[in-house]
Amino acid sequence: MRIRAFASRNLKEIIRDPLTLFFGIGFPVVLLLLLTAIQSNIPDSVSLFKIESLTPGIAVFGLSFISLFSGLLIAKDRSTSFLIRLFASPLTATDCIVGYTLPLIPMSIAQSIVTFIVAAFLGLSINIHLLMTLVVLIPAALLYIAIGLLAGSLLNDKQVGGICGALLTNLSAWLSGTWFDLKLVGGVFEKIANILPFSHAVEATRAAIIGDYSGILKHLWWVIGYAILLFVIAVFVFNKKMSSDKA
Repeated sequence: MRIRAFASRNLKEIIRDPLTLFFGIGFPVVLLLLLTAIQSNIPDSVSLFKIESLTPGIAVFGLSFISLFSGLLIAKDRSTSFLIRLFASPLTATDCIVGYTLPLIPMSIAQSIVTFIVAAFLGLSINIHLLMTLVVLIPAALLYIAIGLLAGSLLNDKQVGGICGALLTNLSAWLSGTWFDLKLVGGVFEKIANILPFSHAVEATRAAIIGDYSGILKHLWWVIGYAILLFVIAVFVFNKKMSSDKA
């Protein structure tokens, strides 16, 4: 009950800023429309931004904005007396992190659904595989939420804007393989990209959207592993903050 009440409060905080909410959901759509328009002016022999490959990448890239939401939510609470009152409540650090996470999951799913609906009008085939694709995107959403919560537990709201708004979106863009095949660059760049979870999130989503279920797990485990690790670290850091502020 206490987690549900806290999650409900966080949902109201998110809805209270509809412009930012609209931007978070709408910006991936703008990118999809722009890059599809570019592809339409490229010869068919050059598959730079084919809709079947582009849409999964945009869906994952769009989730990087969810990190900004989660990071700002917790960072703003830290900058007010609300978090001090929260520390005096029966909520544990795990309860708080779960309470911040829960309202962001449906927002992530809504963002992905909007992206796929727009992609359908642009030529993406609608089939049963899209349901699996939405399921595969949930671990990716949790990954980005965890990154935001960790950043928000460590930094103030302005710093979170720089880390999650600028740095993370650029890392997601360049190291995910959304815009180009990582093998075209190769070398150290490709190795670093394959160590990080972003490219694996994109590849798992691409496998899901074409029904290649055997190709999903080998990439999805990377995403799940990173998400779990980051959530554990976020709980630990948040718990340290609770202990130090109570003292």
